[in-house]
Amino acid sequence: MLVPTVREATARSMGFRYTGIRVRDLDRSIAFYTKVLGMQMTWRMRIRETGGAIAVLKSPRGSQRLELNWYPPSGRYRVYRQGDELDHLAFAVPDVDRFLREHRGDFRVVMKAFDEGTDRLAYVTDPDGAWIELMSPRKSSKRPARGSP
Repeated sequence: MLVPTVREATARSMGFRYTGIRVRDLDRSIAFYTKVLGMQMTWRMRIRETGGAIAVLKSPRGSQRLELNWYPPSGRYRVYRQGDELDHLAFAVPDVDRFLREHRGDFRVVMKAFDEGTDRLAYVTDPDGAWIELMSPRKSSKRPARGSP
């Protein structure tokens, strides 16, 4: 039996905690993620070291957390980057097409709904341009056999 190295043992004890994204307007972003995507804000606080503020949100059906980071325009971290370092965030919804219809105008659609494997996907943006993947189970394209209920 191989004994794990200290490095391997440390890596196994680590766990992914959250994703932090930078936002331009904290209240606007909180409203988007809570009202449009159904997340709940677990807490919010000012950060003395940066002069900014953060809000931590959680999806009712998931364990991952999203940290929204806002920095003041005159602060040390004032330069806003469009989010190019972040590829996308993914949210499961019951029905992608219905979600897009019900929330028309709440976001910009960057990739219309399409099927990929067993999933139905679409991509939209948050108020600051970060891409959000919406995913739901793909609807069966099989038609019922003639004469079946």
